[in-house]
Amino acid sequence: MTDGKDSSDTREHVIPGTKEGHKGERVEGYDFRGEFDLEDMIEKYATTGFQASHLKEAVDLVKEMRDEDAKIFLTFTSNIISSGLREIVAYLAREEHVDVMITSAGSHTEDVIKSAREFKMGEWEADEAQLREEGINRLGNIYVESDNYVWLESWLNDGFFQDFFSDKKIRTPSELAEALGVAVGKDEDLDESDSFIYHSAANDIPVYCPAMIDAEIGDFMFYYRQEEDPDVGIEILDDWDSLINEAIEAEKTGIIAVGDGVPKHQAIMSNLFRGGTDYAVYISTGMEGDGSLSGAPPKEAVSWGKIKEENRNYTQVEAEATLVFPLLVAEAFKKYDPEE
Repeated sequence: MTDGKDSSDTREHVIPGTKEGHKGERVEGYDFRGEFDLEDMIEKYATTGFQASHLKEAVDLVKEMRDEDAKIFLTFTSNIISSGLREIVAYLAREEHVDVMITSAGSHTEDVIKSAREFKMGEWEADEAQLREEGINRLGNIYVESDNYVWLESWLNDGFFQDFFSDKKIRTPSELAEALGVAVGKDEDLDESDSFIYHSAANDIPVYCPAMIDAEIGDFMFYYRQEEDPDVGIEILDDWDSLINEAIEAEKTGIIAVGDGVPKHQAIMSNLFRGGTDYAVYISTGMEGDGSLSGAPPKEAVSWGKIKEENRNYTQVEAEATLVFPLLVAEAFKKYDPEE
């Protein structure tokens, strides 16, 4: 009893009736009975719900980019190259599946190092001071020995910087990336097979890096200028001119942003000059609440004119990239041929 009221009077507030059923698809996941098929599993992501459904949207959008022969801008932060996703980025460059890359300077640094040295798996929980004593730098659960960066400085100073700046004292980040790729390919002591910077250079895929000094390679250029040649430098405006033209000269463009920050924004900002990109797929863990670019979802870019306002031309997978980027590449690139 509730103050003399009939309990039936309150029922409608607890479980309101439904006058007409919702027209959406039935929620249903993959059935693991029988033979396993990855393509069928990804297809079922559409009705699994949550971020699985966003990943299926991302796969469909990338397939549409390829069907429409859109110029594909791949953006990624340097931690992608630190991880085992380096091999996937190298695959996309090797097979010429993307047309433009935008990244941060750590990608160049660690790609070149990985062509000669190994990164090792470690632990999330560690004695940081002890690691410092042992000359180990921690990237999450990936450990990088300090000697790797000592090796890189020697490699860069053993003729690379001198050759690179010999013809022109002021160079661009994209010229640096191309020169690094060529140098990696020419060095018999290096393994270029999984080097994204090598395959990009080999296939004339420009690699833009607006924040070129923000990693060890920037540190070593600083030392080179201080100790060897005070007139050398890196100029970014020429690259910005070139990147904008990559966008405005394309009939259609698509952006795959793996991670956030400057690389993602350079892609969407360059597409502002053509009225927005036609397709956008974000893989991000950034949160929107603090108003930062890293957490800005694709719909916010629509308000700026950086993504065209069309139905279902963008999606965001709110997930850590190592979990979902391999699935996206497997379904939208490796197993999918637009010509078939």
